[in-house]
Amino acid sequence: MSSKDYFEKVADDWDSMRKSFFPDSVREKAIELAQVSRGQIAADVGAGTGFITEILLEKGLRVIAIDESNEMLARIKEKFGSSDGLECRQGEAENLPLDNSSVDHVFANMYLHHVESPPAAIKEMVRILKPGGKLVISDLDEHDFEFLAKEQHDRWLGFKREDIKSWYEQAGLKDVGVNSLEESCCSESDCGTEKAEISIFVAYGVK
Repeated sequence: MSSKDYFEKVADDWDSMRKSFFPDSVREKAIELAQVSRGQIAADVGAGTGFITEILLEKGLRVIAIDESNEMLARIKEKFGSSDGLECRQGEAENLPLDNSSVDHVFANMYLHHVESPPAAIKEMVRILKPGGKLVISDLDEHDFEFLAKEQHDRWLGFKREDIKSWYEQAGLKDVGVNSLEESCCSESDCGTEKAEISIFVAYGVK
């Protein structure tokens, strides 16, 4: 099963699943780093059911929610469809459906460990940023919980922070930082024999 197929399958249950994985404070800390302003345009890449999108809308931003799963995008439309500031687009990591230099911010939460090529995905997110725009990624530190690859179809068992920093810089970003969010992602294997608690990093940089 591919990551796309997995997320199509769990879309209806994703909100409750997500709450068991990591807290709302993850998005609050990530968005605080970006210093967003009302009226700006943000892309939420790998938007899922709108974990990041929700708070961006509350702060008065225009949001383009992007996900490869149409089922996930359907859930976002159900939750926030009445918002004039929301647009949903189907798209993949290395071919985002946005023009060059078209958004003020790009957010990607728990997305990078599902893509085939993280460096290519970062370069693509930088492509759609306006000069001066900010890329903020929150994801998992490197770990060895292999059941997450088998059961949740993670492509990568987290990342080394120095690799993330290098990929940001190679993509042309400046003022790059990769720090601990001081939060953890928790998950239990389907059979209940393994439990994972993985630290979460936040990476940021300016185009």
